[in-house]
Formats: sequence, C-alpha cells, structure tokens
Amino acid sequence: MSTRSRFITTACLVFALGGTSCQDAETPNPQTPPQSAAKTTYTVVTTCGMVTDIVTNVMGTHGEVRGLMGEGVDPHMYKPTRNDQAAVLKADIVFYSGLLLEGRMADTFARVAKQGKPVHAVADRLDKALLREPPEFSGHPDPHVWMDISMWSQCVGFVADALSEFDPSHADSYRANAEAYQSRLAAMDKYVKQTIHTIPDSQRWLVTAHDAFGYFSLAYGIQVKSIQGITTDSTPAVKDINDLVDFLVTNKIDAVFVESSVNQKNMRSIIEGCREKNWTVKIGGKLYSDAMGTPGTYSGTYLGMMDHNATIIARALGGQAPETGKDGKLSPGK
Repeated sequence: MSTRSRFITTACLVFALGGTSCQDAETPNPQTPPQSAAKTTYTVVTTCGMVTDIVTNVMGTHGEVRGLMGEGVDPHMYKPTRNDQAAVLKADIVFYSGLLLEGRMADTFARVAKQGKPVHAVADRLDKALLREPPEFSGHPDPHVWMDISMWSQCVGFVADALSEFDPSHADSYRANAEAYQSRLAAMDKYVKQTIHTIPDSQRWLVTAHDAFGYFSLAYGIQVKSIQGITTDSTPAVKDINDLVDFLVTNKIDAVFVESSVNQKNMRSIIEGCREKNWTVKIGGKLYSDAMGTPGTYSGTYLGMMDHNATIIARALGGQAPETGKDGKLSPGK
C-alpha cells in the first residue's frame, strides 16, 4: 500500500469511529486551489505539543502551524472548543498523535476527513510490534510513544512523507529538515540513556502520577510505577494507593514525581501515606508527560522536555546529571 493510501485509510478509520462512513477521503491535489497552490503558505493544525514540535521542525517556513493543546493540557481529557473545531475544519492539513490519545476529538477529525482534507495520525504508522499493550487499556496500544526518543524520531519521517506528498514542490526541504532534526534527537537519546544509567540500581524506580512512562522504561532501563493507568480518565482505587505506599516504604524509595498535566492530589496522598508509616518521601520534581513546558522556552520543545525529564529524574534518584541539562539550556532549580 502506498504512503498516500495509508494516510487516506487512517482518515477513513477515524471517520468510521465517528459513526459515519467515509465515501472518498482522497487527498486534494496540492496544486489545485483552494487547498494550497493558491497560497504562499498553508495552514497546519496539530493537537498536542509533541506533534506540533515535529511539524514545526519539518515544515520550516513553508507553512503556518496552530497547536490546539498548550502547556499543561491533558490530551486524554481534552475536549475541543468551538474555535478549535473551526480551526481544524479550515486547516489545509491536520496532524495528530493517534493511538486513541486524543479520543474526544474523533468527531472533529471525522468532519475534516469528510471535507477530503488530509488527516494524519503520526503514531498510528509505527510498527505495531514496537507498541506496548497494557492489559488494563482494553487491548489498545499505549499512546505515549514519544517517551522513547528513537520511536518518536520515526514519526518525524512520517510527517516529512506527508508534507512532501501534500506539497511536493518543497519535498527536498522537508526531507532535509527531518534529517537534521532526527540527528539532534539521536544525540538526545544517547544523553538520556547515559544519564538514567548513572542512577544506582536500587533507586532506579520512577514513580509517577499516571502510566505515561512505559516506553521510557523500556528504552532507558528504569522501572516504573504509577498511581493511575494509561489514561488520566481512570480513577485509582484505595488499594492501589495503599499498595504503592507499601512499595515505597519497603524499598526505601525516597522520591516520587508529579506531572505538569496531571493533578497532584493523588501523589500528595501517597506522600502522606508514607509519612504515616514513618518514611519520608519527597517530590523529586515535576515531569513533562502528556504536555511540554512553556511555549518559547527550551522545555517548551520536545528536546527540552526530554532533557528536563532525564536530568530531573537522575538528580532526584541519586544519579549524575548537570543541573542545566545536556547542553546547559535548562533553567536551574526547575
């Protein structure tokens, strides 16, 4: 099946989930107005920050991108506003992560597909053999694939393919931009591996608010535990909280991590439960899981997000990492 056909199939599947059939989601010819040829640039709409980051890096100056989900936004729970829906419907091309991450936006994507505009779920193109399938997630893959930099780098190539098909006149530019970005990602991947491996084996446990770090665990050799499951829509049972408290006390783990896009209430309950059992647990730092940092800052980029996470985790768990991260770009104490 060609790249073009696979993307059309993705759009049809999303449309079908909305309860309607997709008659013909053929991608319009980019040389035919009003889609792109009549414009000096085109408009791209993206969902979460990690997807926005890929598109921005690969697209360069050839288009304008609007990311719907900003700092601290939980994509699992995100419900598009009327303005968001209008932006998606007016876009020339749409990119989202997929694998049910943005489940509440299925209807909006269906309407875009009905218009015949290209809609691309970048993570859906990953080799299924690489995906985690936790039993508690109803047989669906874990969508947090960006936590493995090497996997997310593959999605950069998928975006370059899609933009090259949509706008073939700039295909060489998209390929070159993608290769340059993938080179930077490979260097960060190496840094994260080396940094996490400095944590003593007995302390190499990452305890977080929800199960967003499974791919991080597999890629970088650190075991993970969380209060909530894959999606923040789940509610932890009292037994789950008590079991995690017992685990922390028994294994003498003294640091847990909150997440920028998840309420800290459950993690505070864990810390209080440990205190009642005479074990002090601190918050090792705030991690970026489903959203990046403040736009316009280093942590507001995907590279900065992963640099921040690895550096904070290592330093809190007894490993070695420079306070300002791989290239000295992180703000100390944050």
